[in-house]
Amino acid sequence: MKKILAELQPSEIWKYFEDICQVPRPSKKEDRIIDFLMEFGKRHNLQTKRDKIGNVLISKPATPGKENLKTIVLQSHMDMVCEKNNETVHDFDKDPIIPLIDNGWVKAKGTTLGADDGIGMAAEMALLTSSNIEHGPIECLFTVDEETGLSGAFALQSGFFNGEILLNLDSEDEGEIFIGCAGGIDTLATIEYTKEDVPNGHFSVRIDVKGLLGGHSGDEINKGRGNSNKILNRFLWQLNKKYGIRIACFEGGNLRNAIPREAYAIITLPSEFKENVRVDLNIYASEMEEVWKITEPKLKISLESTDKPTFVIDEESSSNLMDAIYACPHGVFSMSSKMPGMVETSTNLASVKFSDDNKIQITTSQRSDVDSEKYNIAQMVGTCLTMANAKIVHSDGYPGWAPNPSSEILTVAVDSYKRLFGIDPVVRSIHAGLECGLFLEKYPNMDMISFGPTLRDVHSPDEKINIETVDKFWKHLLDILKNAPVK
Repeated sequence: MKKILAELQPSEIWKYFEDICQVPRPSKKEDRIIDFLMEFGKRHNLQTKRDKIGNVLISKPATPGKENLKTIVLQSHMDMVCEKNNETVHDFDKDPIIPLIDNGWVKAKGTTLGADDGIGMAAEMALLTSSNIEHGPIECLFTVDEETGLSGAFALQSGFFNGEILLNLDSEDEGEIFIGCAGGIDTLATIEYTKEDVPNGHFSVRIDVKGLLGGHSGDEINKGRGNSNKILNRFLWQLNKKYGIRIACFEGGNLRNAIPREAYAIITLPSEFKENVRVDLNIYASEMEEVWKITEPKLKISLESTDKPTFVIDEESSSNLMDAIYACPHGVFSMSSKMPGMVETSTNLASVKFSDDNKIQITTSQRSDVDSEKYNIAQMVGTCLTMANAKIVHSDGYPGWAPNPSSEILTVAVDSYKRLFGIDPVVRSIHAGLECGLFLEKYPNMDMISFGPTLRDVHSPDEKINIETVDKFWKHLLDILKNAPVK
């Protein structure tokens, strides 16, 4: 296959990024990318090791004259979010990602690109194989399962690396340096149902909500984007009040950290209302297009007749499901009083799934910079779902990363950016979760910052990375390494 990114600059990063795209790497299925990294390290005669869970560390000595600099750990995660458009045929367990160049951006053909965090991996690989870049001792850490459970960071053992400074290469806004992040927790609700025969005299329809932007539930939660589960459920709830519908299936969203873009339901209702429901759909679709015309201009709501389902769920469970989704909060809960313009606490109604064992699982995810508020919003969501007779389980959650404005490496990074580009970088916290908070639990004296090139629409098939900012990110990274603090 022709390498289409080969002529982009900096070529050393894009070369490795395109190589990474050829290796399937879904979360919790990282065996192939682990093998790829281990073989890479050994092929280049670099000290290479992995731990029990699959985290990989590749180390490189200082270049001549830089031995007195502090050891720096460069860190990225090797897994990627696997989302695709409905019409796209792609098996993330087997098929390579197909990158495309589009008007100054790199994106993928109908799928997530995996620049989150493949571009960080590529930068580390380029550093490890360089022969003309000045740097002190470096350790390149590649972690597993950042996207679905942070299990690589959770399982990281003290002493796996030796560095005193960590550069997390998993941020998405060039020109911004991050010194803190939100903590998070998941709230999972299960509604059990009984299968029943489709009532006599009912006809069946499928209702789809498509075309939403979706995106990262941390970075994009404050952008007013639509939630396909909420939009679909609002219509179902209205139909139920008017006609007494029966639900055969409700599927929407996928990952806990992605705002759901698509959802569909198969329902039945009395045949006498066949024309009414089509009129209702046209009215509702028109209303929603008006509501979302600015933030979701491609929203599409459709209805079509479908084959009779093999069963519908019992009426009580059906009502509980619709009430739970309608009442469950989604979006920004509060803004930060410490950092104006930054989200403090939010919740994402991520997915609704029917399982084969007569259960419906509703997955939600909460984030906050304030630990007590993280648990507060999780309990609020849990209480809401409990009132719909759902069984609730909260995950263990993960810690936030408290900002350190006096950070030594932050001073180096800010001075470097001003010298290179003539402007001050933005220094702030991020509402998305990063692995840094977990690193601090194992390495409490670690000095850390996070930065990266500009990515947009991550965790969705519209994910893209700005080509120009990759060059700026690379120059900034190299200058930081060259001017790192001395031991």
